[in-house]
Amino acid sequence: MGDLHMRESMRGRFRPALLELGERADVLLLAGDLTNGGTLRDTDALCAEIEELPVPVVAVLGNHDHDRRLGFRISVRLSGIGVHMLDGTAITLPVNGIRLGIAGVMGGSGGFPGHPGNPAEGSVEHRARFRRGPADATRLRAALESLDTGLRIALMHFSPVVDTLAGEAPKIYPGLGCHDLAEAVDAAGAALAIHGHAHGGTEFGRTAGGVEVRNVSYPVIRTACRVYELSHPGDR
Repeated sequence: MGDLHMRESMRGRFRPALLELGERADVLLLAGDLTNGGTLRDTDALCAEIEELPVPVVAVLGNHDHDRRLGFRISVRLSGIGVHMLDGTAITLPVNGIRLGIAGVMGGSGGFPGHPGNPAEGSVEHRARFRRGPADATRLRAALESLDTGLRIALMHFSPVVDTLAGEAPKIYPGLGCHDLAEAVDAAGAALAIHGHAHGGTEFGRTAGGVEVRNVSYPVIRTACRVYELSHPGDR
């Protein structure tokens, strides 16, 4: 799931379903914008929602988690309750007798073929996001390739493909993701890419290399979480 935008008024909205995840899933992936405004009070509400869950939790931050320039402190708080925070890094988890590798970045803007955008225009924040998209794609590929596992998942906040942006205004596609992220996913042989950010987008997509992409933004999936089942390559 992604884009929880947790705040005090939302305490308890997701927790009942998350506490039952042990019966349905092996790991919970959080695709950024975990807090509504990047405050420590929002972080308190978030921690109350996801602490002591029956499955491992792996997360990346989103742009709103940096609204108050407290992203590092939010990550520390989440790490303190056992969440595995990724930022150009990767983790290997034992799942059902196999080793599952997850690499994560926030990602950024950068545009797509046919929707390039202009990194030289707009606000300082806009230009910074356009620089971060390609940079985080490089970090994502390195993190994925560092995994000595047969099953790899790429976790990010911004979208790697336009497929999952369908429903958003095409003019804002360049600000919602970066094609370089998809190239990193394909080059590193990921089995699945997970993202959020595009609240008006579509759940299902695919990279040019055939990797399945899922937009798990809460306004898109409209449920506490979505469960996807992957097969280890050796099981096919």
